[in-house]
Amino acid sequence: MPPRLHPAWATTLVIAFLAALATPGAVMLARLDAELPPAENRELAPPPAWPVSGAAVRAFPAAASQYFEDHFGLRARLVRWQAELRLRALRVSASPDVILGRHGWLFYAGDGASEDIASEVPFTHDELEVWRSTLQHTYDWLRARGIAYVFVLAPDKHEVYGEELPASLHRVGPETRTDSLMRYLRAHSTVPVLDLRPALQAAKADERLYHRTDTHWNDRGAYVAYAAIVRALGVAGEPAPRASFDATAETVPGLDLARMLGVTGALSEEDLPLRPRTPRRARIVEPSRPDSRLMDARLVTEQMDGSRPRAVVFRDSFGSALIPFLSEHFSRAVYLWQYNLDPEVVRAEHADVVIQEWVGRRLSTLPPYDPFATHPQQ
Repeated sequence: MPPRLHPAWATTLVIAFLAALATPGAVMLARLDAELPPAENRELAPPPAWPVSGAAVRAFPAAASQYFEDHFGLRARLVRWQAELRLRALRVSASPDVILGRHGWLFYAGDGASEDIASEVPFTHDELEVWRSTLQHTYDWLRARGIAYVFVLAPDKHEVYGEELPASLHRVGPETRTDSLMRYLRAHSTVPVLDLRPALQAAKADERLYHRTDTHWNDRGAYVAYAAIVRALGVAGEPAPRASFDATAETVPGLDLARMLGVTGALSEEDLPLRPRTPRRARIVEPSRPDSRLMDARLVTEQMDGSRPRAVVFRDSFGSALIPFLSEHFSRAVYLWQYNLDPEVVRAEHADVVIQEWVGRRLSTLPPYDPFATHPQQ
């Protein structure tokens, strides 16, 4: 006959079990977790709508269950504690899209980045030809209208700080897709294409150019990229001297990759902003309340000097940090979060300059669209 628990211990276990069941609901009802940000870098399930139809009644249990799973009491703390345990004790990433590098560096693995790191699937000749013809049509159309153009390839962090990747990651192919595309365009097109890797790799000996806990370059890396872009254009003046900025440093909580791991509060890094010594002339006129990191789908800057050229910039998230620097060179600049050129926007804005910025990892997942494939000169 198995030994029996002392009645006091049995009572204690029952009370503890019931408390464990009741606590999440009680915390949720009391909104004790209301001020905590979500531990994951995603949108949590919204409250279910009150059912007012037969279909809504049938859908209500699943929606209510999903809402409770995303919002039950202590959930944010438990998710964060679990992520911190995996990170600190086990050295395991809590997200398949985040790679734990050396010396506290985090790397993004999503949106084709892991494929780009491995270089396992090279471009085919047909894929390279699609890129060449698309960019050549774009350049020819713009040049026929007297519009300056540059196609910019922004390197991912692993292209500049590959030595900080974990030792378990190795390149399989002989060259990256960026290498292949640059070589093919230079040999078979007249497209002005700018590979930012050499400038960033040369400058990294002097200072850190990318965030450790974010996939993007910091202000200092953005300045290097901006200066190279302005020089490549040749029609927007000279880049502002680096001496016209104060290099500052401040400790901040972990950034986007730390958020993806659910450990924003547990990680921090030294941000390295550049502060202009004189007030910037360009002002954001659209939207009225821009995102704090300038991640808006459409953003417009203007300044009083009407003699400066007008620009349209097609860009991704790497273009956000370029906006404060580039805008000083244009009387009006329109920044659109899209990769492919839109001729109608270029016409409507009476652009003198077009910049098309494309992050390297997206070469593995996103082929270009050619708006001039049928009638290149229209």
